[in-house]
Amino acid sequence: MNRAPNIIFMGTPDFSTPALKSLVKHGCNISLVITQPDRPKGRGKKMMPPPVKESALQLGLEVFQPETMKGVEISHKLLALNPDFFVVVAFGHKLTRELLDIPAIYPINIHASLLPAYRGSSPIQSAIMNMDKISGVTTMVMDTELDTGDILLKSTTPLSDDETAQTLHDRLALMGADLIVETIEAVINHKIVPQPQDHSIATYTKMLKKDDGRIDWCKEPEAICAHVRAMTPWPGAFTFLNGKRIKVMAAKVMDIKTELPAGTIFSCDCNEIRVAAGRRSVAILNLQEESSKCLCSEEFLRGNRLDTGECFL
Repeated sequence: MNRAPNIIFMGTPDFSTPALKSLVKHGCNISLVITQPDRPKGRGKKMMPPPVKESALQLGLEVFQPETMKGVEISHKLLALNPDFFVVVAFGHKLTRELLDIPAIYPINIHASLLPAYRGSSPIQSAIMNMDKISGVTTMVMDTELDTGDILLKSTTPLSDDETAQTLHDRLALMGADLIVETIEAVINHKIVPQPQDHSIATYTKMLKKDDGRIDWCKEPEAICAHVRAMTPWPGAFTFLNGKRIKVMAAKVMDIKTELPAGTIFSCDCNEIRVAAGRRSVAILNLQEESSKCLCSEEFLRGNRLDTGECFL
């Protein structure tokens, strides 16, 4: 970069950390990193720092962890730093118009979709569940509404047939890290003009809950397998068998047609558990009982008897 822009970085989860590291690597001055407070995690409920905090401290950056982004004290603190940019990546707090007006140039957000598609909190899972052929990341000038700001740059990537939310998450995080550097350089050098989104074609995603992982065996096999991949690793695709909750970690489409009720197990051969789904079938390849490790179907069947005719619910 021709000069070192002054940036206040805001982010919280793993998805945010590559962008922070990339900005530092390319010579940006990160005057402050703002992230969520430490939270209790795991069975022991031990207080754990968010990934962005860990990365920021390793980089020797100042970290600020407010419970809220509202209040005069917050705006005074940020104004005093005279930032050129905010860079916001999966932060988890909404910013007011007063805060968005603080940067001398732009408040920029990195969003994990090709806007205006998939505004909201689960764009990665939505792209996989809808069996899209491409996905990507977008940098935009932030507005007070959800992901409605003017677009700066986009970067695209094809989706493979075995893409999971985890693999796409990791790839888009790295793409976003490259794109934010490219975006800031282009803005500083007056090589980019923000473009308004076409709000008439916008689509929205919701915040996922654990119950969203439940498999609907009445759907066609392609949709079920896409659902499994979209829910991996969280919240996890699951079903019930004889009252027990079973996580389905991997599955594939079978072209075997069956008139059996959806969810019915009709074969446990060939190291696969074959299940009626829609008008055809799905083969479960990897699965996991609660409080157990993930097993391939062959390993699972060694320790668990499954009879044909039993039904996943």
